[in-house]
Amino acid sequence: MKRYRLTLARLCSLAGILFAVAACSGSEKEAPYVEKPVNDLYNSGVSAMENRRYEEAASAFEEVERQHPYSVWSTKAQLMAAYSHFENSKYDDAIIALNRYIQLHPGNRDIAYAYYLKALSFYEQISDVQRDQGVTNQAMTALRDVIRRFPETKYARDAKLKLDLTQDHLAGKEMTVGRYYLRRGEILAAINRFRVVVDNFETTSHVPEALHRLAEAYASLGMSEEAKKAAAVLGHNYPGSEWYVDSYALMTGDDIRKPKERPGFFRRAWNWVF
Repeated sequence: MKRYRLTLARLCSLAGILFAVAACSGSEKEAPYVEKPVNDLYNSGVSAMENRRYEEAASAFEEVERQHPYSVWSTKAQLMAAYSHFENSKYDDAIIALNRYIQLHPGNRDIAYAYYLKALSFYEQISDVQRDQGVTNQAMTALRDVIRRFPETKYARDAKLKLDLTQDHLAGKEMTVGRYYLRRGEILAAINRFRVVVDNFETTSHVPEALHRLAEAYASLGMSEEAKKAAAVLGHNYPGSEWYVDSYALMTGDDIRKPKERPGFFRRAWNWVF
């Protein structure tokens, strides 16, 4: 029994020594925390940014805030860290950083840019029309926020252009789904999708096709009056559209693709429903 106790004591002693050695070894591997001057940290972030080392840049800018939270450079560094994440395509990290910046500095002179960069972070994530468009809706909301809050800025002007593209993208999604339903013979579901495009995305490039598809869908259901109304709206607003040519042929069986043979007829063709 005494030998067992002695062995156990030695083992415990040895374990303690090994733990101490391991602890020392671990502490040697860990780099000591060193506080650096704010200008050194900020400049290292700028240098990393210029050399496209965006992750390193973000870390440097975040360290400015961590070590010098009350410095005049701290606020700027927060925005630069968000921009570094954006350039590194880490859009979720950029959005988190920008939301925090907006909450902490609502009156800062760079606040318009913060809102704009947040909108871009959503906009850059817009996927193709075959996928869920949740992020596209978020991009639209953020772009509208820029336009509403800062209407006289260059950010608002660019946001308006991107908003048009975003709306066109969403309309394209509705058209894709509508065509799918039409091919499957689910006519009412298709009509609902096309009506969304006509009613909610009236300024997009997809409206002429949506009106033609409505005429096509209504005609297949025997709803001739509704089909004629859709074709009439198409002819009135887009008389030169190929989609109207198709709708006219669908309703009358007459091809109006040769206007030279029938002078002036093409321009007046939409009147046929009245």
